[in-house]
Amino acid sequence: MIRHLVLFKLNEGVRRDDPRVAAGVRTFEKLGEEIPELRFWECGWNVSDRPIAYDFAINSAVDDQAALRRYLEHPAHQAGVAQWREFATWVIADYPC
Repeated sequence: MIRHLVLFKLNEGVRRDDPRVAAGVRTFEKLGEEIPELRFWECGWNVSDRPIAYDFAINSAVDDQAALRRYLEHPAHQAGVAQWREFATWVIADYPC
């Protein structure tokens, strides 16, 4: 299994109640049901207000590198990435679990 973690930081001036953000969250919330390669899927807002904290996180898992590639290339994932690209930046980590 491979754990796929993503931490999102909203761009300067973008708030959680921005309609684009709300739409992006809804898109990501559905991915666990839409992409068969996902063995585990959760996402949500960070509750920490520390200055170094990111705003939103995805925690997911896939079987192997091939499944990770299929997930990343899946049209539903790509649609979510396109939405989030408008208002956030992110970092990722993929590691065996």
